[in-house]
Parts: sequence; C-alpha cells; structure tokens
Amino acid sequence: MYQDLAGRFEGLSDLEWKLFEDIFPPEPSRRSKGMPHGPYRQILNSLLYILITGCRWCDIAGGDMWASSKSSSYQIRLIMVN
Repeated sequence: MYQDLAGRFEGLSDLEWKLFEDIFPPEPSRRSKGMPHGPYRQILNSLLYILITGCRWCDIAGGDMWASSKSSSYQIRLIMVN
C-alpha cells in the first residue's frame, strides 16, 4: 500500500528563480563577521531538493547549484525566526 513519493529535482531554472527572487532580502553589500552565507538561490534549491526528494539534510547533493547542508539549515532557521 505504501507508495514511494520521492521525486526528482534538478534545480530552479532562471525563470523559476525570477518568481522567488523578490521574497528574499537583498544580498549584503558588505561582508560582516564570520563566513558569508550561500546565495539564496542555492539555499532555495537545497530546500526544494529536500522537500521534493525526501532526502535527509546530510544527503544534499554537492555541486555549484546547491548550498551546503549547514548553510541551508542555518538560513532556513533565520528566515523562520524573522
């Protein structure tokens, strides 16, 4: 009776990113203390990858279009607090 609902996600296209771009705060012009966060597009790609594929945070795909699991989870927590 159980169905495998995991999907496949290969990242946002430029057109799809344009739809989401306005909901994120502007990228900081100056770097503050600590490590810079990943670009919001990479963070959103990582979050959607987790939601669509059903994988764990530690299993996020590697590459230029994905943020690290640590960066993604940290930014998601900041967004949820604000």
